[in-house]
Amino acid sequence: MKMFKSKKIKRDTKRLFLKIGACSSTFFYILNREFGYPMETEVRAADPLAGGIMQKGDQCGMLWGSALAVGAESFRRHDDRGQAIGIAITATQHLMESFSKRAKSVNCRDITGCDFSSKISMAKYFLFGRVISCFKLAEKWAPEAIQSATEGLSHEQTDLPQLPISCASEVAKKMGASDEEMVMVAGFAGGLGLSGNACGALSAAIWMNTLAWCRK
Repeated sequence: MKMFKSKKIKRDTKRLFLKIGACSSTFFYILNREFGYPMETEVRAADPLAGGIMQKGDQCGMLWGSALAVGAESFRRHDDRGQAIGIAITATQHLMESFSKRAKSVNCRDITGCDFSSKISMAKYFLFGRVISCFKLAEKWAPEAIQSATEGLSHEQTDLPQLPISCASEVAKKMGASDEEMVMVAGFAGGLGLSGNACGALSAAIWMNTLAWCRK
């Protein structure tokens, strides 16, 4: 039964990727659906995180979208905002580990071999089949993303600081975010799960601005 579900998720992932268009929004949608809470506007606002944040080649958009989804689920599971933030960060770390094992890197530029700022490089990406590698990666990682997200969210937290802080959440708060939105971006902290990559606070600001635009 588990194998059947995994195959179904893989088949559906490619269809959704083609329909939604952005890897970040696709994985935000897939995990939200697994948790049973669709968030159409929030999902669309994740589009700019594709291609490694505004197509700059940093961490893969699949990770940013998945982090938003586990943040949203952490908020629903925990009444205490601090605990929800801490667990969102931990769940994002699980996602990072799983993705790194599958893709051998977390950065878009390493995975695609594409410099999206170059028209020639982008043309090669689409014309010579490199885009297919993203679809294949999405298909393979989708079931693993769901599993690692579930495990991360269920992980017992005995060593959390009394007041877990996420730079991404603090930026979102200053931009007028709700408690839910603060927890949703919590996993962005420290370059996704405190991994030290491209700035999570920047990505939170991009998502918040796009979310406001989508709502208008």
